[in-house]
Amino acid sequence: MIDLHKGDCLEIMDKLIADGVKVDLVVTSPPYDDLRSYDSSINFEDIVKKLYLILNDGGVVVWNCNDKTKNGSESLTSFKTAILFVENGFRLNDTMIWEKTNPMPQVKQPRYNQVFEYMFVFSKGKPKTFNPIMVECKTANTQYKSTCKQISKDNVRIKKELTIKPQKVDSNIWQMAVAQNKTEHTAVFPLELPTRHIKSWSNINDLVLDPFMGSGTTGIACNNLNRNFIGIEVDETYFDIAKNRVITTLKEWFD
Repeated sequence: MIDLHKGDCLEIMDKLIADGVKVDLVVTSPPYDDLRSYDSSINFEDIVKKLYLILNDGGVVVWNCNDKTKNGSESLTSFKTAILFVENGFRLNDTMIWEKTNPMPQVKQPRYNQVFEYMFVFSKGKPKTFNPIMVECKTANTQYKSTCKQISKDNVRIKKELTIKPQKVDSNIWQMAVAQNKTEHTAVFPLELPTRHIKSWSNINDLVLDPFMGSGTTGIACNNLNRNFIGIEVDETYFDIAKNRVITTLKEWFD
């Protein structure tokens, strides 16, 4: 199921909530600090409250964001919004980093080159789904000695000989290239970013929401991974871009 809506995300989420719709995962990148061109102002507190209502218990919100630097100081909007999430009932399950492998060169400034964005992972209670991405362990099969506590006895430690497994859970710093932008949208997700999060925090046939759909990359990832998708976009030009991209993916899928 692919369900696309053009309009204000607060109004559309109200309608979805009234219809009893619940989603399992939200993956989105909201417009921040005039870093993108949008006609309407964003009330993040109202959005956070609506996301809490529409999300299933154990559901997750992945909130990709960055801050504008003005007059030599970062805005801190990302952190302020993270606090809003926690104040409105969410857990901050993880603070992840998207490290860009091909960042834009920075003009000379009294700071290091900006190469990352935040990916805050909020959950409504304990996450009900976690399918961790595994990576090869360089020291696989190495044996070492250690001590560990016995669960049944307080302050009692026993010696153990352990063997490092072939794989381990990936780190919370993900290295990905910025997507080549072939659309009129000013900031296109690399497809790998929503793909990894959708794999991690949802299962096949789960319902994923992107309230700031932009160019529709989250919807494309959902289609590729057999997830249902609701996308909302207020900007008419961006909505048309997203609709065309998602429909093209659907046609390719069934051809």
